[in-house]
Amino acid sequence: MKIVILHNNRCGKSRAALQLLESKGLDYETRLYLENPLSETEIKELLEKLDVSVNDIIRKNEEIWKENFSSTTYSEQGLISILSNYPKLLQRPIVIKGNKAIVARDLEKLEQFLSA
Repeated sequence: MKIVILHNNRCGKSRAALQLLESKGLDYETRLYLENPLSETEIKELLEKLDVSVNDIIRKNEEIWKENFSSTTYSEQGLISILSNYPKLLQRPIVIKGNKAIVARDLEKLEQFLSA
């Protein structure tokens, strides 16, 4: 089963998740989502795999969010569009395995996810 990590090289949690994948010798693909942002369709598919709302994967502490979006309420589709246009707002790292995904900030949870 193919594993994909949505990765940001500047993020320590993302680098740690990548190291875990490497240490386990898993076959995976790295997607640098800041350079290759997810389309709206890909975000919708990702939300299904994560089984969460788009609100759960937006980094609301980022300056971009605070300065441009925090004072308005958006529909689910509106938030998906924002994420597609501002990939820096996406929680990271996200690991996708088949039809499931996890926000892999906690390495213990990532290990459990990978062995399931």
